[in-house]
Amino acid sequence: MIIPVRCFTCGTQIGDKWEEFSRRVSSGEDPGTVLTSLGLKRPCCRRMLITNVDFMDELIEATTQSPSSEAVG
Repeated sequence: MIIPVRCFTCGTQIGDKWEEFSRRVSSGEDPGTVLTSLGLKRPCCRRMLITNVDFMDELIEATTQSPSSEAVG
C-alpha cells in the first residue's frame, strides 16, 4: 500500500496508522471512532487516511499481464 508517511498539511506522522485503520474499518468499526482512537484529531490528518484508495493489487495485476499487441509507428 502506498500511504504518505506524514500529513501533507501539518506534518504529523500517519504512515504507521494505516494498517490498523484499514483492518478495524474493514471489520465494521466506524472510521471516525477509529481515527480518534489512533490519535488523529485534525481534519487534515483524518482526510489522509479516509481518502486513501487501496489500488496497489490492481496496479500490480495490470503491470504483470502480457503486453498488448499494439502497432509501433
